[in-house]
Amino acid sequence: MTTLMVQGTTSDAGKSTLVTALCRWLLRQGVGVVPFKPQNMALNSAVTADGGEIGRAQAVQAQACRLEPHTDMNPVLLKPNSDTGAQVIIHGHAVASMNAVAYHDYKAIAMQAVLASHQRLSAAWPVVMVEGAGSPAEINLRAGDIANMGFAEAVDCPVILVADINRGGVFAHLVGTLELLSPSEQARVKGFVINRFRGDIALLQPGLDWLEQRTGKPVLGVLPYVSDLHLEAEDGIDARQAAKAGRVLKVIVPVLPRISNHTDFDPLRLHPQVDLQFIGPGQPIPAADLIILPGSKSVRGDLAQLRERGWDKAIARHLRYGGKLIGICGGLQMLGREVHDPLGLEGAAGSSSGLGLFDYSTVLEADKQLRNVAGTLNLEAVPVAGYEIHAGVTSGPALEQPAVQLADGRCDGALSADGQVLATYLHGLFEGSQSCAALLRWAGLEDVQSIDYLALRERDIERLADLVEKHLDTARLRQLCGVA
Repeated sequence: MTTLMVQGTTSDAGKSTLVTALCRWLLRQGVGVVPFKPQNMALNSAVTADGGEIGRAQAVQAQACRLEPHTDMNPVLLKPNSDTGAQVIIHGHAVASMNAVAYHDYKAIAMQAVLASHQRLSAAWPVVMVEGAGSPAEINLRAGDIANMGFAEAVDCPVILVADINRGGVFAHLVGTLELLSPSEQARVKGFVINRFRGDIALLQPGLDWLEQRTGKPVLGVLPYVSDLHLEAEDGIDARQAAKAGRVLKVIVPVLPRISNHTDFDPLRLHPQVDLQFIGPGQPIPAADLIILPGSKSVRGDLAQLRERGWDKAIARHLRYGGKLIGICGGLQMLGREVHDPLGLEGAAGSSSGLGLFDYSTVLEADKQLRNVAGTLNLEAVPVAGYEIHAGVTSGPALEQPAVQLADGRCDGALSADGQVLATYLHGLFEGSQSCAALLRWAGLEDVQSIDYLALRERDIERLADLVEKHLDTARLRQLCGVA
């Protein structure tokens, strides 16, 4: 059994992408492989087959391995609910909300969960492909580290260090990171991968030669910049869009401070007939066909920000002019009469008035609802599938006209009497081609083109494996993975 770890010189250096690529590359060769991230800090999560939640990047990596997502793939997930605190999720289930100091003291317990998950995975799969978090050279985070070298030292695994040349300073990033590691940590770095290179590789070669001479470590390869590669972002919002042609539907997503699961909108970004805009602080909401209120890790706080920015008035004006509105998860809760947080799960305990567009109220409870679900979208009686991740329990008369009839007999969400506003707890409702097309028709788009989002994601995973085969030292990679 072999464990190989990918660490990065910075956040967004390409760790998630490289792990995804290596997973599919190994699978192509008939090697059993499983993804693993000891600790993840992200507001984009997925529901697992065993009824927990993990980071969405690990769910995509599971797809690269053709496996169902499992909580052991990401045993520690931190979901920030303020600038100084986060909800701590262990083996898929929330255990507490902690500030940074409290979590630092909790790391020893979290490490036990990490090692237990790794032990189970390494017993079941020939190769465990591990993704680090952030950078291993963050001096203030090295004590008690469980995400990078602390984990690598504990399980005695080799490490590949990846850096993003597109941001500049790639040689300083690699050499500086290596210099800040202990001698034993430096020794377990077995090579470098340079990511997102544009241009003639011959012009870069002198730098690669210098790097190998300076560090005594090989460059395992240089991956090119691929502008049209679309994988679900671990945390940062990806606003890139596919090319648009002809009549397009204008869709607006207000970006609130604790927006979560914004990967819901990736199918819309990639749709050739949808112009999707993320609107941030200080920006007015422009005229649009559809506004979508996204999920939130701090619903009452984000609701207050929405009002402070004047977006509540813009939404009301949008509806007066006949525009359509969707609220997903936290957005659903905002559309009701009230949101109650008696336990202080997402901040100070208390209640907030919602936008009052639906006659229902929500109470946040300690136990989350975590489900993969399927059913029928009532707009056109077409199939829909998705997942629920929410602490709120919503009740009220408006739910008697649901947006979705679930296969397990439950109803989900609400549809307004005038047909202008739809609310749902389902994340991923745009991923299915039929449900996406039905929602776009409802929002005003005629002659909707059908796109297969899941096939697009699968295509890009295959493209990543092609890049490994073409641009990396596969002989050395096989050796590091223990593959003959």
